[in-house]
Amino acid sequence: MNPTFMRAKIEHQIVFLHHEDVPTYKKGGSVVRNSYFWALRSIAARAVRNQDWEFEAEVWVALQRMLLSFAESGYLGLHETLLEFPIEQGEIPLVLQPISTWQ
Repeated sequence: MNPTFMRAKIEHQIVFLHHEDVPTYKKGGSVVRNSYFWALRSIAARAVRNQDWEFEAEVWVALQRMLLSFAESGYLGLHETLLEFPIEQGEIPLVLQPISTWQ
C-alpha cells in the first residue's frame, strides 16, 4: 500500500525522500509524470534506484518550487507532491514548510 504522501526526513542538512515514494520513469508513460521524474532527479544530489533520493540544502528552494508547480498543475495529486516528515524530525525548515506535513 502506498503512503499518503512522500515520506521524507532530514539528516545533516540533506532531505531524504523514501525510495518507494519517489516518482518512477515509465517508457511510454505519462509525459507529466516522466517530466516530474527527470525534474526531481536533476536537482537530487543522489538518485539511485531502490535507494532514498537525497537533496542538499542548496536546492531546497528549487525543490519547493518544483513540488508546488507540479501540484498546482492539477496533473499530480498531493500524495505525489507533498513531503511527509516524522513528528520526531523537529521543526521543518521554513523553505520546505509550504510543501510539507507531519506523519
